[in-house]
Amino acid sequence: MKRLTFHLLLGWAAVCLASAGLAQITDTNAANDSLPVAEAKAPAATNTTPEVADTNPLAQLSDTNASLPVAEAKAPAATNTTPAVADTNALAQLSDTNASLPVEVAKAPATTNATPAVADTNHLGPPSEMETKIELARKERQQKDYTGAAKTLEGVLKAEAPSEMHRQALFELALVAEDNAEPVKAEQILAQYLHMFPQDPGAPDILLRQGLIYRQMGVHTLAVSKFYAVMSSALKLQLGNIDYYKKLVVRAQTEIAETYYLDAQFDEAAEYFNRILTAGNAEENRAQLECKLIRSISHLTNYVTTIGKAQTFLEQFPNSPDAPEIRFLLASALKSMDRNQDSMKQVLLLLQSEQENVNKDPETWLYWQRRAGNEIANQLYKEGDCLDALQIYLSLADLDKSAAWQVPVWYQTGMVYEQLQQWQKATDTYTQILDRKMEPNDTNDAPMLSSLTDMAKWRRDYIAWQQKARQSDLALHSTEPTNAPPAATP
Repeated sequence: MKRLTFHLLLGWAAVCLASAGLAQITDTNAANDSLPVAEAKAPAATNTTPEVADTNPLAQLSDTNASLPVAEAKAPAATNTTPAVADTNALAQLSDTNASLPVEVAKAPATTNATPAVADTNHLGPPSEMETKIELARKERQQKDYTGAAKTLEGVLKAEAPSEMHRQALFELALVAEDNAEPVKAEQILAQYLHMFPQDPGAPDILLRQGLIYRQMGVHTLAVSKFYAVMSSALKLQLGNIDYYKKLVVRAQTEIAETYYLDAQFDEAAEYFNRILTAGNAEENRAQLECKLIRSISHLTNYVTTIGKAQTFLEQFPNSPDAPEIRFLLASALKSMDRNQDSMKQVLLLLQSEQENVNKDPETWLYWQRRAGNEIANQLYKEGDCLDALQIYLSLADLDKSAAWQVPVWYQTGMVYEQLQQWQKATDTYTQILDRKMEPNDTNDAPMLSSLTDMAKWRRDYIAWQQKARQSDLALHSTEPTNAPPAATP
C-alpha cells in the first residue's frame, strides 16, 4: 500500500507540476503576481539533509535559528542508530483532528481579507505596534526567554489585529514551544495554524516541520504521514514557483526514506533512496543521497552491492565529507566476505589519508579512522591474522598522541608481538607503556590507564620469567650426560 501511494503521488506530481509549469510560461503576468518567497536553509549538520528549496514563504516569520530540525544524520555513530521509542502517553494529544485549538485567537476586524496574505515589507511607514511586539518576542526567543516570548505573542493573538499579524504570531509561538523542548505543544500550535490558514503558501513547510518534530519524538508513523501530506499539499496549492515545490517534494521523499532508516526498516529506506536517485531530481544533493543509500544497504546482507556502490562513490566523490564513513563501510563489507587483505588495504588508505582532506573536518575523519582501525584490527587479531592486525595497530598509534588513546593501542600491539613470539619487541612495548607519564588531561581516564599499566607490568614480568625459565631449561638439558648407561651384566 505504501509503495502504491508513493507511485501515485509521484505520477500526480509529474502531471500537476508539468501543467503548472506550462501555465507559468504562458501567463507571465500571473507569475509576476505570485507571492514572494525567501530562502530557507536546512541547519548545518555532519549528515546534512537536502535543503527544502531556494525559497520559502515562511522565512519572513522566523530567523536563521528557526531552521527546520533535521534528525540523524550524519552523526559519526549514525550507522548504529537505535530506533526511537514513541511516547505512548503523548499520542492522544498528537491527533490533529481531536486536539482542541490550544491558543486563543481574537477575530480579525471585519475589513481584514479572509485569505492570509504575506505582509508588505516594502512599506515606508513605521512598523505597527503588533509588528513591534512580534519582533520583541522573536528576540526574547533568541535569548531563551521563552516565558516572556510566549506571553508577548499570546497578547498579540488575543488582540484584534489583521490576520497577517495573527499568522506571524502563531507561527512564532510554535517556534517558542519547539525551542523550549515542548514538542507536543508545538505540534498542536502548528495544527491550529493549518486550521486557521489552510490556503497559506507556507502550508507545505508547516507540514514538513510537523513531520520532523514527530520523528524527533519517535512517532515515526505520524512523521511519514506528514511527509506524504507535504507532497499532496504542494500539488494542491500550485503557486507560481514551480522549482520551489519540486524541491519540496524531493525533500519530503528524502525525509520519508530517512524516517524508514531511523526506524530500522532498511529495505524500505534503501528502496526510497534508490527511487529518488533514479528519478534524477536531486542531482545537487546526489552525494549525500548516495551515502544514505549505501548506509541502508550496509545493514543488509548484500555485501556485493555495498562494495560496488561504495567503490563507485569513492571514485565519483573522493573529497566528500562522507568519504571516511563510506570507506569504513567498504572495509567492513570486504571483511564480512573474508577478503581480509582488501579490507586491510581500505583501512590503511583511511588511516593514511591526505592531510588536506583530514583538515577539512578533522573530528569526523578522526572518528572514522579510529573506528575502522579498531574494529578491523580487533577482528583480524581474534581470527589469528596477527601480521595484518599488527600493521593496522602500528598505524593507529600515530593518530592521537594522548595517553588515553596510545596506551590501549600499545597494549594491544604488545599482545600481538607475544602471539608472534617476538618477546623482545613485546617487552619493549610494555616498557613504553610503563614509561608513559600521565598528562593533566588524562585524569578522567586515570582508572583505565592505571589498570592497563598494571597489566602491562604483569605481562612484562611474565615474559621475563618465561625467558629465564627457558634458559634454565636449556642449561639443564645441556649438562645431562649424553653417554648411554652401561649394559646390565647377566
